[in-house]
Amino acid sequence: MKFAQLVVGPAGSGKSTYCENIKQHCDAISRPVHVVNLDPAAEEFKYPVSIDVRDLVTLDDVMQEMQLGPNGGLLYCMEYLEENLEEWLGAELEAYGDDDYLLFDCPGQIELYSHVSVFRTFVEYLKREGWQICVVYCLDSQFIAEMPKFVAGCLSALSAMVQLELPHVNVLTKVDLCKNKTGPHFRRLNDSVVQLLDDFSMVTFTPLDISEEESIEDLLLQIDMAIQYGEDQEVKTQEHGDMADPDSDEGPDY
Repeated sequence: MKFAQLVVGPAGSGKSTYCENIKQHCDAISRPVHVVNLDPAAEEFKYPVSIDVRDLVTLDDVMQEMQLGPNGGLLYCMEYLEENLEEWLGAELEAYGDDDYLLFDCPGQIELYSHVSVFRTFVEYLKREGWQICVVYCLDSQFIAEMPKFVAGCLSALSAMVQLELPHVNVLTKVDLCKNKTGPHFRRLNDSVVQLLDDFSMVTFTPLDISEEESIEDLLLQIDMAIQYGEDQEVKTQEHGDMADPDSDEGPDY
């Protein structure tokens, strides 16, 4: 079985930082994870990129050749990716097989996850190819500082959940920067919407503090459970180096 996280969310919500820290954590525990960049507007990374959509199309080239602005150019890039999923992405994914784990670092234009068909097509393609996928929706914790922002963030996450129809983990990033304040505007309406979301358990968030290893571990465990990662692996009771010689009378050293 092949596994993947689709890391989505608004621009500036910490998606690339999330991928960087998950990659570092997995490297530290000797767990192979590969990061795929799906943002044609990306400029630099703090993690090694295994597959890069910019090898197919870049935002700068599209804006220059098609005379489009940043938003229109990004939509064009993603539609171009949609048209070339099997030819380009399929060829790139041939290098990955059973037990491989990918992080797809996605663009920050939320229309891609809530309105247009690009990522719905992308998800359906991955599922046909045998990938178990979990959406990780990143939301800046500053959104919970003001009620209107929190409602908007919840509804955006809910829209992505409905559109993509996948196991979905919502993550509050940058929790160390969160301040305790709530705006006074539309308080009754916002309170009612939040109560509705809470009553029906429509949207819940998991806080992530990248400075705490335990926070990263807890979140990764939650995602792994959502895609059933590792459930078919044998339980390990000892290291390979501790196994006894089959020709020896001595047992393994526990």
